[in-house]
Amino acid sequence: MKRLVCAVAVSLIALTGFAQTDSTKAIDSTKITDTVKVGNFIIIKKKGNETYSESDKYHRHDPWDYYSYIFERRRPRNKNISTNWFIFDLGFANYRDNTNYPDAQTGPYLTVKRASDGPVNQSTMHLNPGKSSNVNIWFFMQKLNLSKHVVNLKYGLGLEMYNFRYDSRVSFRSDPQPTAFVDSIAFTKNKLFVEYLTIPFMLNFNTTPNTRRGLSFSVGMSAGYLIASRNKQISGERGKQKYKGDLMFEPWRIATISEIGLGPVRLYGSYSINTLQKGVTKMEQYPYTVGIRFSNW
Repeated sequence: MKRLVCAVAVSLIALTGFAQTDSTKAIDSTKITDTVKVGNFIIIKKKGNETYSESDKYHRHDPWDYYSYIFERRRPRNKNISTNWFIFDLGFANYRDNTNYPDAQTGPYLTVKRASDGPVNQSTMHLNPGKSSNVNIWFFMQKLNLSKHVVNLKYGLGLEMYNFRYDSRVSFRSDPQPTAFVDSIAFTKNKLFVEYLTIPFMLNFNTTPNTRRGLSFSVGMSAGYLIASRNKQISGERGKQKYKGDLMFEPWRIATISEIGLGPVRLYGSYSINTLQKGVTKMEQYPYTVGIRFSNW
């Protein structure tokens, strides 16, 4: 037993001596590499005063008081196909009205219910631009690399929703036949809602593919299929009412589209190349939008 105690004591004394000797050894800086790779980080050893490129949570004091560390997070490599889920657009809507109203008033669409109310004309079809809005919800958008991530193809699927606000007494009905006319009462709210299921295709040009802070822009076309349309009105006489059904709108919307991004800010725009209403109505209204897009790229 005494021998065992003595052996342990001698071992402890020896280890203590080695520890003291190691702590006093000079540090050979030539054996220290300039960079160290740790997981998703690159640690760069730099002579001079302690400076850090990342926040204090990455701060670690140099045990030798000779080097300082700069932590730089590596940017992931660009993928050939990347997906962005649930993108939202918020903007203004309006339309360019090229309708020949004297000619359209002879057709079956623009009608006069009462002679005292008068016919539908360009004045009654004038929108309130400050209250006419466009809201889009894109279920997804994908970006396909075509050339060095500078030229890409962007495409997706989503819903485009238009709210055309009128300050006039114009009304849209589907029964007994689709018509537009000047109503006999005034409305506190008079809105025409139109919704499309849309597929966009764009060529995207990214001037700085290795960072999200540069300039990018996209141009292309979209095809949308009409899935809903209704006239919502609020008045003191009738209260709140919604009129749904076939309002003689074109089932397809073909549009030119564009997008521009500078850093995290992205703007979008669209312009219909076909009319809002069917040709039989003799109406020539071409909707367009402009707004901000909430997207990662």
